[in-house]
Amino acid sequence: MKTTSFPSMRRQQGASLVVVLILLLVMTLLGLAVLRSALLEERMTANLLDRSWSFQAAEAALRNGEALAATRPVVPAAGCAGGVCSTPVATETERWRVAGFNGWVNGDDQGAQTARPQYFIEYMGDVPTWPGCDLLDEANRSPLCLAPRYRITSTSSAADRAQVVLQSNFLVQ
Repeated sequence: MKTTSFPSMRRQQGASLVVVLILLLVMTLLGLAVLRSALLEERMTANLLDRSWSFQAAEAALRNGEALAATRPVVPAAGCAGGVCSTPVATETERWRVAGFNGWVNGDDQGAQTARPQYFIEYMGDVPTWPGCDLLDEANRSPLCLAPRYRITSTSSAADRAQVVLQSNFLVQ
């Protein structure tokens, strides 16, 4: 029996194995890069969703505060009572920034996605309802000239990740 040897097989000495291993390493690195990008995009999407839920809940609380302000609530001489606060002092830190501030009241419950939104109202003084009406003396001034203005601040957070704080100025007509 005659055996045939192939001289080309003896000269290869594993070159195809090295090429395949290098290609496998490149494909693995490419797969890891795609996976990392997908995880980052998923986190960004979750953050955007949390922020949207928080924004909607805070906006609903803002509307609750505006509805209360429209009733011209009784303003305490100092501090806060029932979600209505006295005129803020310009030299003090804004109330919503103070960690121990307890003047918040709960807004409408927005479901399990967010913490219950909260709000409070600050009386900002009486302001003219049209330009120049306050320049007239009190005898000639219309009773509709001055109206109370309130600043309403609301906050909400979703899953303890995204917190939204909104403020609006509300003029009672």
